[in-house]
Amino acid sequence: MTEGENRFKGRLLLEKDGISFLGGSRIDLLEAIGIHGSITHAARSVGMSYRGAWDAVDAMNNQSDQPLVERTTGGRQGGGTRLTEHGRRVVNLFRAIEGEYQKTLNALVDSIENFDEFHRLLRKFSMTTSARNQFIGRITRLTEGPVNVDVRIQIDKKNEIVAVITAESVKAMGLAEGVEVYALFKAVSVFLTTDLAGHVSTENRFCGTIQRIHEGSVNTEITVRLDSEKTITSVVNHEIAQKMNLTENMPVCALFSASSVILALVQ
Repeated sequence: MTEGENRFKGRLLLEKDGISFLGGSRIDLLEAIGIHGSITHAARSVGMSYRGAWDAVDAMNNQSDQPLVERTTGGRQGGGTRLTEHGRRVVNLFRAIEGEYQKTLNALVDSIENFDEFHRLLRKFSMTTSARNQFIGRITRLTEGPVNVDVRIQIDKKNEIVAVITAESVKAMGLAEGVEVYALFKAVSVFLTTDLAGHVSTENRFCGTIQRIHEGSVNTEITVRLDSEKTITSVVNHEIAQKMNLTENMPVCALFSASSVILALVQ
């Protein structure tokens, strides 16, 4: 299997003392410096800013026992940037290790039964959004109204999230019972209450204990741990948090409306 035929492409990352040292984009930059002899041209060729390229070079040189890149002065061009001999050895070694790593991954793909299912699982964890709260589950029920549809998503054995979206969106997304979806909602949409008896009415109510409180310059971020070990994060104003006398391990309920939940398909 050639590189162009790889079903899954692995990216190698090397760390030193727990800090990322060499990875795909940095190696690409080093190779480009070796080709162009110019940090400006190298940065442009790999899609990095001039400052970002220098930051990466400085970080690599700082973490390396010997410089990987050196500045040159004089000559017709007025100087430039080039790889040191040590830098060339590091790039060659990295590419050799990367090649062996890819061979191992290819062999793993061929040997593991249902690897496509494993890949689908990995994709669940690779989603990046601005929503602080992200859950995945299967639709258990769709209740149609005149305009909107109530969608219930089972996220574990005990808990369901309710979302309200338009009937048009349901049709466009092809939603139906049994379909797996992401349920996303922002931390600022989550309200907290110490009323565990349920006197406050809302479509989504999840009770647990405060696991962590992080105070920022304006707001306080509060993480609530559910019995299922899932967590819901809320962001509230300092003044409100102080009035509620919130402390870690305190029982609370996290409340949010169905209209604040956004649904996304799992591909």
